[in-house]
Amino acid sequence: MADRSLRGMRLGGQSLQSEEGVVLVDRQYRSYVTDDGERFVVTFAADAEVPEVWYSPKSGNEGRLLDDEGAPVPYEAPPEKHQRTHWDMLLERRSREELEEILDERLRVLRARRGTANKDR
Repeated sequence: MADRSLRGMRLGGQSLQSEEGVVLVDRQYRSYVTDDGERFVVTFAADAEVPEVWYSPKSGNEGRLLDDEGAPVPYEAPPEKHQRTHWDMLLERRSREELEEILDERLRVLRARRGTANKDR
C-alpha cells in the first residue's frame, strides 16, 4: 500500500480545480446599521430582493437597511402572530364537550384497570 501512495502531493490540502472559465454572478453591496450604530455590508446577487432587516454577523443585533444616501429605509415590522399551543390546536379539531366525553371514558378505563371503578371521584 505504501508503494502506491502519491508522493509529493498533499491530499485534501489543495484543490486540483482551476478558476478557468468561471463567471461570477453580478453582485450588489447593501449597508445595514444596528441600533448601536454598528455598520456592516452584505453582498447579494444583483437580481436578489434585498431584505429590510439583516442580523449583524459580529454582534447578532438586528440591522436596518440603509439607502444610497445612508439614511435608514422606512420599515414596518410584520404583525406578530399568536403562537398556537397544543390546546389551541386540539380545540380546532374537537369541541370542549367531545374532549370532556373522551376524558371521562379514559378515566373509566383507567379506574377499571386499577379496580377503583366503584369508588366515587
